[in-house]
Amino acid sequence: MQSVSHRLLVPALLFLMATVQATAHADVGAAIAAAMESDTRTATEKARDRNRKPAETLEFFRLHDDMRVLELVPGGAWYTKLLAPVLATNGKLLVALGTQGVERLQERGALTSVEIVEVDGNFTPAEGTRRFDLPGLRMHTSNIDLVLTFRNLHNFTPDGRQALNTEAFRVLNSGGYYGVVDHTRRHMQPDDNENWRRMDPVAMIKEIEAVGFEFVDYSNLHHRYDDELVYEVGRRSVSGNTDRFTLLFRKPETR
Repeated sequence: MQSVSHRLLVPALLFLMATVQATAHADVGAAIAAAMESDTRTATEKARDRNRKPAETLEFFRLHDDMRVLELVPGGAWYTKLLAPVLATNGKLLVALGTQGVERLQERGALTSVEIVEVDGNFTPAEGTRRFDLPGLRMHTSNIDLVLTFRNLHNFTPDGRQALNTEAFRVLNSGGYYGVVDHTRRHMQPDDNENWRRMDPVAMIKEIEAVGFEFVDYSNLHHRYDDELVYEVGRRSVSGNTDRFTLLFRKPETR
């Protein structure tokens, strides 16, 4: 009799866990949808939703509303405006590096729930390149569940990316996730004036794994068949339609 009960109990528990997880995903999806309609977003920002697919992207990155999330180089705060309301009640959004856009919004009374992380080290222009080094980088935070950066890896030299990836690894909790998106370059293609804001996804996977991360998954959400991977991403014929890689990594569980 015990054996029969056990056989019935296990599937029931698995079903319950799956139901809870599905409900949690639905709740986060609804919160992201609400944030997408927020008045803090401009018409121009909303017009990019179809291309950037934020709800699907954040779901792929395993976002939950009770996480401590760190966004690196938030720039104009496009994703910050979506993440902040989703995390405001049960979680926390922090931003670091290139946070001037967020700071300006906070001065106007927006995004007040977002914490700006104190950072040691500066953006240092690397000689002979349009990219930046990050000497002495250290972010004064910890206990992070998810680190995200969108279309920023191309802004840094190999040393700068190593510093950024190393700090992302350090501040994450055991088992925490690291999600990155950037414009795609052909594999092993050298720098030129057209492709410098594109990155080789294979090289990025190797660089991020090299600091200790495990590669978890990739998504084709932002794959564009008609991007020839040749032209500068800001060209009128390409802008808004660049092929982008979407990669997810995890800090190994501590045993």
